[in-house]
Amino acid sequence: MHFSLIIPVYNRPDEIEELLQSLTLQDYNKPYEIVIIEDGSTIPCREVAANYSAQLTISYYFKPNSGPGDSRNYGMQVATGDYFIILDSDCIIPPHYLSGVEAQLANGYVDCFGGSDAALSSFSPVQKAINFAMTSFMTTGGIRGKSEKVSKFQPRSFNMGISKEAFESSGGFGDIHPGEDPDLSIRLWKMGFKTKLFSNCFVYHKRRIDWEKFNRQVTKFGKARPILDKWHPEYKKITFLFPTLFMLGMLLSFILAFSGFWYLLYFYILYFLLVLLISGLQSGVVVGFLSVMAVFIQFYGYGSGYFESFVRIHIFRQKPKIAFPELFFK
Repeated sequence: MHFSLIIPVYNRPDEIEELLQSLTLQDYNKPYEIVIIEDGSTIPCREVAANYSAQLTISYYFKPNSGPGDSRNYGMQVATGDYFIILDSDCIIPPHYLSGVEAQLANGYVDCFGGSDAALSSFSPVQKAINFAMTSFMTTGGIRGKSEKVSKFQPRSFNMGISKEAFESSGGFGDIHPGEDPDLSIRLWKMGFKTKLFSNCFVYHKRRIDWEKFNRQVTKFGKARPILDKWHPEYKKITFLFPTLFMLGMLLSFILAFSGFWYLLYFYILYFLLVLLISGLQSGVVVGFLSVMAVFIQFYGYGSGYFESFVRIHIFRQKPKIAFPELFFK
């Protein structure tokens, strides 16, 4: 099996440097190619890619900016492999990753898989806190929080694989972002393809974002979900409402506390104390406190984005591209 690693990048040559360096340490000894798609960057990574061309088989393409989904599709169109592995540029790849993917496919082949993510000890406290929010069973971490079945898994495009046959049959990613990866998974299911979680095939996901960018990101996640529910109503889940209900409950708890009823507020205090404790035990007290901030932003951003989108898409029946043009690339 010939793997093609598909990596879109936008103005992040330093990330490509770290990613390629990690790929030189792979214990996988079979041929594979790396396809880098420069998505209209003004700070290109061409020279970085060239520096690793003696150690790795790299193809570099520059195209006008059209978003990550379209860039991944472009990369898969020009790739030569039979199976595509899609990675974000801010990932660092463990040495066993490719050999692990091959072993998983040999044991139980699927046309689309997804892996999880983890944090390195070298990550900043904020990066570790955001990683906790995005992966913990206590949060809206979704796939990494075990809310999906291993055999009915919606891969996320920072760490996923798709066969050439599945890509060509589905047409790849759509023009929504974020949300292009669950949309692709559901379309593949409807076509009869299977997806699966490869739990041991994780990557270190650096997520170089600050609090403002994180809030903007999770808000977009929330806005995208009611759109996906409209496109694929048979795959709606009540759990998608939980972040919105969580935030409305918190607001209600403060209102009730002013009236002398404190019990609901105690629940939220206990919850965030558990976040502080669990994250603090994993990564230290500083990361524990920052994780409380990250989890609050995650619930607030996703919950408010979902509520706004639900009202506009499902109640007022607005067209997604008119209601939220920022979620779509032309």
